[in-house]
Amino acid sequence: MHQTDEIDRRILRELSRDGRLSNQALSDRIALSPSATLRRVQALERAGIIRGYRAIVDPVGTGIGFTAYIAVGLNDHTKAGQEAFERAVARSPEVRECHNITGTVEYLLRVEAADLAAYKHFHTEVLGVLPQVHSLTTYVVMGSPKDERA
Repeated sequence: MHQTDEIDRRILRELSRDGRLSNQALSDRIALSPSATLRRVQALERAGIIRGYRAIVDPVGTGIGFTAYIAVGLNDHTKAGQEAFERAVARSPEVRECHNITGTVEYLLRVEAADLAAYKHFHTEVLGVLPQVHSLTTYVVMGSPKDERA
């Protein structure tokens, strides 16, 4: 298992802010030689600490005008019930994140749709018909003053 140190944490912080940094720019920011920086980045990738690089996409530019979080309570608490729910969610392009959580419900979903009508269709015709689903509580995103998902 790879043990991270302060230099690794600085690398991760900088790459989280800008995954397209050149090795030279990254090495300048963390005050390490380019060759040492490259070795550390490659080690972090091999260890699975850096799992990939992504583009941060403007949802409005792709036709997404509605974002909501949905708390999902299941009526079937078996492993098979959870796996069936997770498979259904994995097939739904509207679901951008699915988290199995503790508390009064089992899952928290982040859902993106073109608009309220598209969300209502997803809520009613996709989630609402799953046999494992007992309850759905929607929290509509009105703004995101801080969003550091990478």
